[in-house]
Amino acid sequence: MNALMTRNLLPQDLDAALLVGRAWRDATRSRKAGPALIMVRRGEIIDISSHCNCMADLLDRDDAADFVRTIEGESLGPIEALLENSLAEPQVTPYLLAPCDVQAIKACGVTFAVSLLERVIEEQAGGDAGRAGQLRAELNEVIGQDLSRIAPGSDEAMALKKALQARGAWSQYMEVGLGPDAEVFTKAQPFSSVGFGARVGLHPASQWNNPEPEIVLAVDAKGEPRGATLGNDVNLRDVEGRSALLLGKAKDNNASCSIGPFIRLFDERFTLDSVRQARVSLRIEGEDDDFLLEGESDMREISRDPLDLVQQTIGAHHQYPDGFMLFLGTMFSPIQDRDGEGHGFTHHIGDRVIIATPSLGALVNRVDHSDKLPPWTFGIRQWLAHQR
Repeated sequence: MNALMTRNLLPQDLDAALLVGRAWRDATRSRKAGPALIMVRRGEIIDISSHCNCMADLLDRDDAADFVRTIEGESLGPIEALLENSLAEPQVTPYLLAPCDVQAIKACGVTFAVSLLERVIEEQAGGDAGRAGQLRAELNEVIGQDLSRIAPGSDEAMALKKALQARGAWSQYMEVGLGPDAEVFTKAQPFSSVGFGARVGLHPASQWNNPEPEIVLAVDAKGEPRGATLGNDVNLRDVEGRSALLLGKAKDNNASCSIGPFIRLFDERFTLDSVRQARVSLRIEGEDDDFLLEGESDMREISRDPLDLVQQTIGAHHQYPDGFMLFLGTMFSPIQDRDGEGHGFTHHIGDRVIIATPSLGALVNRVDHSDKLPPWTFGIRQWLAHQR
């Protein structure tokens, strides 16, 4: 692995970007050790905790962008130094945390045609990676068309559903990929996500797994998207493939949710349309085998508009008084063979995962087993104690 140039991990228009986040700080005379709310201004990290209790409060402000442009705070040094501290092992204070705090962590599944096919393959393989290649070829022959051109819930989608049901090829994943209702699930608990530079966790029982690079919307309590960041919705393909009812075990383990490096607030330069037009890159570098996998996801190929996904998550049917972070889904299910022909991709311990897009920078994490990583101990009660 080559050393990372921290400047290359930041938004291309850094000076114009309204970036907010969280960092872990040591104790000082005036504060306890713990999380601090931060912003970036002219390449410098500024602690703004004295102005706002938590990220959810900041995002709920109608004037959040103007507020961040004008407030002052304590300097924590240049942004490059914070990134270097976060990439160090062990991390050096101050270092980045996931930029969210009390918000719920929600995620959407099967929002790209490619990921839809891979979910069906997982289901039919029953967790056996060795069957994936054959099933992929068979499924492509049965479907025989480009699913990305079919709008979920449309007459065309429902006609395809009937045809596939007649062939015995319909699936619960087809239902959420092509039907009217999106899959929205709880990815992780508030405060449990890890941030830039931290290690992400795989359940030690998993032998078939992958990263899921996604854009994550930061949504306020009223259901308004207020900004965006990057996320890794780490997935255990063998576990979910055995049963969709094991989704919680496949998705929510110690350090299995990574978000960061910062939330970029929406303003006149960066909007929800910027998210709709974004291209998200993925790079996986093996530590023990010189493996390299690179790919790119085009958000224009998403089957459901991001605002539709937000509206399916919050409304009269469901409220989130602390707001929520919403993973928008991925088209990546890496299939490049790594450990044997037809077995596709799975992580090795030590892999470095880099998820990036020019407007948001890059989210960098290394891979380890969940039970080998520091346990999650800083929850809501600890945060409340820190606030006193």
